[in-house]
Amino acid sequence: MMSQHSPEPSAWRRIQTAWGLPDLAGKGRFVTANLIDSLGNGLVMAFTVVFFVKTTSLSLVAVGAALTVGQLLVLPVPLLIGRLLDTYGPRLVVAAGNWISVAGFIGFLFSHAAWQIVLWQFVVQLGATAFWMGNSPLTVLVARGVERARWFGFVRALRNVGVGFGGAASAVALSIGTVAGLRAVMLVNVVTFAVAGWLVITLRGADTSGTAGAGPAEPEQAVPEAAVPEPAVPEQPAGDTTGHPSGGYRTVLKDTRYLRLVATNISFVFASTVISVLLAVYAVDNLDVGAWIVGVIVVLNAVMVALLQTLASRWIESRSPVTVLVLALLCNAAAFALFGTLLVLPGWAVIAGMLIAMVLYTVGEMLSSPPTSELSVVMAPEHLRGRYLGVYQLSWSVGGAAAPALLTALLAGGAGLPWVFLTAISVLAVPLVLGLDRRPAATSEAAPAADAAPVGQLDGDPVG
Repeated sequence: MMSQHSPEPSAWRRIQTAWGLPDLAGKGRFVTANLIDSLGNGLVMAFTVVFFVKTTSLSLVAVGAALTVGQLLVLPVPLLIGRLLDTYGPRLVVAAGNWISVAGFIGFLFSHAAWQIVLWQFVVQLGATAFWMGNSPLTVLVARGVERARWFGFVRALRNVGVGFGGAASAVALSIGTVAGLRAVMLVNVVTFAVAGWLVITLRGADTSGTAGAGPAEPEQAVPEAAVPEPAVPEQPAGDTTGHPSGGYRTVLKDTRYLRLVATNISFVFASTVISVLLAVYAVDNLDVGAWIVGVIVVLNAVMVALLQTLASRWIESRSPVTVLVLALLCNAAAFALFGTLLVLPGWAVIAGMLIAMVLYTVGEMLSSPPTSELSVVMAPEHLRGRYLGVYQLSWSVGGAAAPALLTALLAGGAGLPWVFLTAISVLAVPLVLGLDRRPAATSEAAPAADAAPVGQLDGDPVG
């Protein structure tokens, strides 16, 4: 009998493996939808304020206040979206998130009063929240139990590249400066987000309940991955024969392991705001360096993430998520301590110190993103995954809303105070991470249902 040998991987697949990329074949729609969303977010973040200043008679202060109020109204929304995820699944929620954003962008085009900006900003942020809450469990379904760390790292890199290019395209539009040009950019967002929603809704094999018709199973080359924590599954009440334990947000709040992950993520949320909230004003006003150095280190951060995130994910996948998260927290703590120490360094050492601190900060960012995204999904019981993600998303919503006010208040109290605070919460988060990889008292012996979806093509547009 002749022995059977698996075919040699193609040159493109060897390149993907070497760079830490997941197997992209058959996942073109998922990848394209993520890229569109990232480009759109880059456009919106960079020019929304200017758009309303140019297209309405409102002052800059009024526009900023209206956008902030619209954002704050979204804070409780993750809990509702969590219920929808449990009921309808991530594919429908992600597609709906894109289409809700489309409605918001159309509303932007016809907004002239502050209350209209508040309303449509709320709608846009509602769509964005639905997209990102659903995107993590959808990524798990796309990965189908293998290369999960690579997929989360790849999505992170896509987002970074998309936001960068979107910001650049927005800068070109702003340089033109005409109202018609600004409206054209908004119309591009309307069309592209509508297309992204269609790409997601037409994914095949991306539902735990609807994979029967996903096509014939094909062999998949598994990549060894470090064991990840299993979800705790509450005991079934007597007489419950459904096979699905009951529970709701009360169950989530009793899961102390998951709440430790949520608390740990708050430290990463505060860390993620450093570039947008703290760095420029600290460097210019307290370190007396030119604003150009801030631009240089921000570009350094973006380039490192775009080029190295997938390689970092390749390194992460063979290691315990707990080990990786501890290393990420220590990198953040070292970076923040160094940023604070720059106050007492001589002038010639400040720029070198900023570059080193930014490298440490970026390494922490690259290490933290894949395991936190993955653990937020796989630590949750499958039947309550949406509610768990709703609580996890609150760490982003509340932390993102609190960070600008808190960090700027600390900076006003003393140039070193925000760095002491950021260093402290990074170090204090380390004990919260330890032990997350231990099996809980009651666990599911099988992988979560979302991870065990049948292997089959997700769509008909292979990438590469």
